[in-house]
Amino acid sequence: MKFYGRNQEIERLLQLDRQSEQTAVFTLLIGRRRIGKTTLVKQAYAGKPILYFFVSQKSEQLLCQELQQTAENVLGLHLYGRASKFADILRELMIYSEQNHVTFMVDEFQRLYDINPAIMDEIQNVWDSYKDTSHIHLIACGSVYSMMLKIFRDNKQPLFGRATAQIRLQPFSTELLKQILSDNNPNYTSEDLLMLYTISGGVAKYVELLMDARAVNKEQMIDAVCQNGSAFLNEGTELLVGEFGKRYQVYFSIMQLIANSMTTQSQIDSVIGGNNGRYLATLEDEYNLIQKVRPMFAKPNSQGIKFALYDNFLTFWFRFIESNRSMVEMGKSDLLKETIYKGYDQFSGMMLERYFRQKYAEKQRVTEVGHWWDKNGEDEIDLIAIEKLDKRVTVGEVKRNENKINLQTLEDKFSNIRAHFRGYDIQFVALSLGDM
Repeated sequence: MKFYGRNQEIERLLQLDRQSEQTAVFTLLIGRRRIGKTTLVKQAYAGKPILYFFVSQKSEQLLCQELQQTAENVLGLHLYGRASKFADILRELMIYSEQNHVTFMVDEFQRLYDINPAIMDEIQNVWDSYKDTSHIHLIACGSVYSMMLKIFRDNKQPLFGRATAQIRLQPFSTELLKQILSDNNPNYTSEDLLMLYTISGGVAKYVELLMDARAVNKEQMIDAVCQNGSAFLNEGTELLVGEFGKRYQVYFSIMQLIANSMTTQSQIDSVIGGNNGRYLATLEDEYNLIQKVRPMFAKPNSQGIKFALYDNFLTFWFRFIESNRSMVEMGKSDLLKETIYKGYDQFSGMMLERYFRQKYAEKQRVTEVGHWWDKNGEDEIDLIAIEKLDKRVTVGEVKRNENKINLQTLEDKFSNIRAHFRGYDIQFVALSLGDM
């Protein structure tokens, strides 16, 4: 698949690179695994020498040997002797950059902490000592969100406050997903687009895997996910076990329940037992994998909080793959596909709501997007998109089948919160598959 989008991120990286020709720049590039961080950097600096280093799970000494060789190959910088500390090589690079501009990307930067926590103190000492005279652009690229936060945002950590810029790479927009699918299947249907959005969530690697496999319609995508040996089948485990470590089973159970529509703490506690508030808080605050969902205009400490998984792919994976792990392990791909088809219409209704909320959030003049339900969880409004500066609000009902939408019923529900929109131009819309 060809490279798509990321124009703003590329321009930002190039701007920071130009800035680093005058003074050292320390950039954080953060995003979930498979989002396309490495590809972005390589695309941005295509044709320019860049020292790229991937931190694999090896000893610090072996990593240093690899980095020395890479520095010699890319920069022609020969380091005498064998360095055994990452910070020693960084020092040499920063000294070298006093006369020669260097772009240095460290991929999976957070693994350095696992290899040797003292590395961060050493990096801080080197950076503080040479940043004022160096012309280096150090890009710390990380996919384990919790660790990157700990390293750079915890005021007790040595690298706190050292980053001079941050780029957080997000999934592809809904419009870009439509463009990619159209390029690969000009006759695509709304069902095909919804399936691509549901499985990939706009994560670049998942889109690439599907398009390269010529899985460009709904049926082909489900086949690609379910076939024995598919990269998708164990992807959730590979993504999350590294984050959670030995505690992964509790977190997996909670995320699976949320994906299966058990979205309140009381529901989760009733299945797992005990009070799981601490685990829910950790999933939200440290791992950034779930979010509290409140009805629009609810107070922060209000009742009726629901939880949702941020990530489309993980929502799909926990709902259909991990919940049917025995089928996966037994190689029963046909039964797995049958299970997905059986539950997909109901599940995809929720994903269609998510799609339209994202689509409206991407509109230039929209300042806030959410939804609303009453205290009994009965009267629900699927979409509220506010354009605060223009005093406009779009209120939407979302269903797969447009014939099941009743705009008069929607207006009746809206009467419960109309007082929040005095002076606003209000538009009621019916949104279905055909409006994607």
